[in-house]
Amino acid sequence: MSLSEMSLMKRLLTGAAVAALAVTLAACSDEKKEETAKAPETSQTTTEGASSTPATSTATTTETATTTTTTTTPATETAQKPAAEVPAAEGDVDMAEVLKPGALPDMALGEANAPVTIVEYMSTTCPHCAAFHNNTFDAIKTKYVDSGKVRFIVREFPFDPRAAAAFMLARCNPQDTTKLTEAAQYFPMISMLMKQQEVWAAAQDGREALMQMSKLAGFTQESFQACLTNQKLLDDVNAVRERGAKEFGVAATPTFLINGKRYSGDMSVDTMSALIDSML
Repeated sequence: MSLSEMSLMKRLLTGAAVAALAVTLAACSDEKKEETAKAPETSQTTTEGASSTPATSTATTTETATTTTTTTTPATETAQKPAAEVPAAEGDVDMAEVLKPGALPDMALGEANAPVTIVEYMSTTCPHCAAFHNNTFDAIKTKYVDSGKVRFIVREFPFDPRAAAAFMLARCNPQDTTKLTEAAQYFPMISMLMKQQEVWAAAQDGREALMQMSKLAGFTQESFQACLTNQKLLDDVNAVRERGAKEFGVAATPTFLINGKRYSGDMSVDTMSALIDSML
């Protein structure tokens, strides 16, 4: 490996990235800035609702032969959860411009002619992005993407060197790093990185932590090194980020460009569902 390749690998994965991470997480989202300045918390996933149904105690009713008691059960009012409010857009974007090809091929799921198109700009080291992908994305995919109503596109917006390295690994074909992955490989890699964000994003040895993640995706020591010393790929990842910032006003992650409107911040399943439904 040349000296320039060694330098690139060092910049991406050494402990210096941890210091950068602590600063840049504050920019991850406009919400909860004090919390995002810290490393990802030990638990990203919030389980909503009770996990088990309370046992029902069956009382024994003694009926007498001489008295017939008619018990009228009041009609049970079904408590319905208030419908989630549709969030207000932060601005308008030209979706024709948004969907023009960029430095890297778009990683997209869903029908090309779906009535709603969502473009998410995300950072792999952002806790709010992890929360969205761990708690919301799968449900939205099942409900809207798989049914042909939504086309979902992910674009890279790394806030720090370690996030850029993770995106590079998601983009590299582990069997041939001269080629880029398809969406069928990219999305599972992103999902794994989000679910294990606590493990690698703030690890002291970033190289080793990402190496272990990459092995699960089929990387070897050699392909891992080849991917992370690909200067063109790094430049392309950064170009995707710069285009999002300059042309579409992306300043925080996650940011969603949806049918010509811009929204930022994590969304629950109910909130994003309400937003999508309002556009169908």
